Amino acid sequence: MKGLRRVLAGCLALMGVAALSGCGAVSETTGSKPTVVIGAKEFTEQWIIGELYKQALTKAGYNVELKSNIGSTTVIDGALTSGQIDLYPEYTGVILQVLARSKTMPHSAAGTYRAAKAYEETRGLTMLPPTPFQNRDAVAVKPAFAKKYGLRTISDLRKAGHVVFAEYPDNMEGALGYHDMVKTYGLHNTEVKTLNIGLQYSALDHGQVDAADVFTTDPQLARGGYTLLDDTKGYYGFQNVAPVVRKGVQEKQGPEFARTLNKVDALLTDQAVREMNRAVDTVRLAPSEVAAKFLKANDIS
Repeated sequence: MKGLRRVLAGCLALMGVAALSGCGAVSETTGSKPTVVIGAKEFTEQWIIGELYKQALTKAGYNVELKSNIGSTTVIDGALTSGQIDLYPEYTGVILQVLARSKTMPHSAAGTYRAAKAYEETRGLTMLPPTPFQNRDAVAVKPAFAKKYGLRTISDLRKAGHVVFAEYPDNMEGALGYHDMVKTYGLHNTEVKTLNIGLQYSALDHGQVDAADVFTTDPQLARGGYTLLDDTKGYYGFQNVAPVVRKGVQEKQGPEFARTLNKVDALLTDQAVREMNRAVDTVRLAPSEVAAKFLKANDIS
């Protein structure tokens, strides 16, 4: 296992930002089509999705190169628009919030996708259909707490009286922040406790907080033990993943290219992504190994 971790670390170093320098995304190979260069951001979930795309496309006969650990949204978007990569998986809400800088957000997942795709198409890009899963903020409580007060939605927290709420220090203000959330849901008897990402689960387990801001694909959610309250007002927006692709690339690769990626993305449910994140972050398997196992289990390899 230690050897596997060393191999993973080496791979990530080789596939980092420096590897983008001087790299053309349409270099010809011995095959009949140009190489497809896939990018991925700098965290576990993106590494896994990048590997899923790479391995599925390779199996389908495409020439593929994966460059993981590229960087933040603005960095990887720059790599795409400059032609250093051909596609990468992006979150629909992030496109509108970070790239398009939208002042208002759609009130549905479908509307968010349509708006994000329309924005990308103004830039010579397009988007394939989104995944079933979303990686967005959510409010989690312990099942016993939910049962005691009959909690199903975020609004229901009012039934519990005084609630101690765990929030990330950098998510107190602004869009999707704590203060606007409690105002939106009328949670006037809520006390906030700031905790760094990851510490909120231990705080819930030990009764130090009653509710917490979490991410819906956190590996801690894979084995149960927490109840996510429905965001009935859509406060946290919608963050399905969809491949953002340069239009010329998609045309050159042919229709099977999109069909292969669509087949992979259709399998990515909340539970599937949580389990794969857990396999990398907790079990310490390499993203490539986790992706290979998932594709094999779903008859794509």
